[in-house]
Amino acid sequence: MSDLSDTSGAATTGADRIAVASQSQLIWWAFRKHKLAMAGLVITVILYLIGAFAEVLSPEDPNDQDRRAVFQPPQMIHFVDTSAGFSIRPYVYAMERHRDPTSLAVTYTASDRKIYLHLFGKGAPYVFWGLIPGDLHLLATEDPSDRVFLFGADRLGRDMFSRVLYGTRISMSIGLVGVAISLILGVTLGGISGYYGGWVDTAIQRVIEFILSLPTIPVWLALAAALPPSWPIYQQYFVITLIISLVGWTELGRVVRGRFLALKNEDFVIAARLDGASEARIIFRHMLPSLTSHIIASLTLAIPLMILAETGLSFLGLGLQPPAISWGVLLKEAQNIRTISQAPWLFIPGLFVVFSVLAFNFLGDGMRDAADPYEQ
Repeated sequence: MSDLSDTSGAATTGADRIAVASQSQLIWWAFRKHKLAMAGLVITVILYLIGAFAEVLSPEDPNDQDRRAVFQPPQMIHFVDTSAGFSIRPYVYAMERHRDPTSLAVTYTASDRKIYLHLFGKGAPYVFWGLIPGDLHLLATEDPSDRVFLFGADRLGRDMFSRVLYGTRISMSIGLVGVAISLILGVTLGGISGYYGGWVDTAIQRVIEFILSLPTIPVWLALAAALPPSWPIYQQYFVITLIISLVGWTELGRVVRGRFLALKNEDFVIAARLDGASEARIIFRHMLPSLTSHIIASLTLAIPLMILAETGLSFLGLGLQPPAISWGVLLKEAQNIRTISQAPWLFIPGLFVVFSVLAFNFLGDGMRDAADPYEQ
């Protein structure tokens, strides 16, 4: 009898907890049940932290060149040092460069010399976010003359690990900035179209249909090719983001318009209008919250699409241009067979693209399901 009462009490406590929970608590509880979404959230947060602290996390200056390290393969970190007893101390083996006297081909072999690493040491100077000068790095060598290539080196002897970390900042942020622009355009124009109807709706829908009728990739290529190559990096970044956003807002605009058409005659909207609420309050306080799940689903799917769009344009040489560093710019280095055969590690930025897109898709699925916690 006591077991039954304990079970009944636990069920009652859980029901009471749900009954008094806020909307944000219900969403978070529902989201936590989605294991893949939680994994996607962790990966996404890690990638954004990498982008935010790229200067500190990168052991080298991403633009430093070393002609004696051209296409040097990746070096693996070892943690257990048995040369002088047993100690846990990270190190890598130094690479020796050899040139074949007949074919003149360059090869690298690991030597017996160990390059020890330590946390938060001094290295190449940088200016954090262009504001704060510093030289502290998460991983640093004991001898500043030693260089470590954890992801190998490219055709100019630049550290791929540092370049991938710096590329994370642009590639991940371009999705957020682009989605923010698309959100403003889609919600504003789609809401106006669905709420007011009439000739306003007709005009906006014709514009959307015209944009949707355009072949996306050729339009991106044409607009991106029109950018002067002499523009500074920040100007290229802004224009590329704007181009992607101007093409990508239409789907969200049509979703918002359709939902507004269905909601504007609902009882709660009519009641708010009769109560004297302003049109802005009706739209933003009463109608938009009911579209949360649709907007979240659209935005979380739009971010990876924008990352892929920037990567594709930069890979084709029509997006961001060096010295800008993004995953697409880095993948451009792996366009020919000779490079693929000599340095397959140049495809590592592609793995980051894959993981980021998968993480956003898993995160979007979980957020879309959790946005309607009462249906769980």
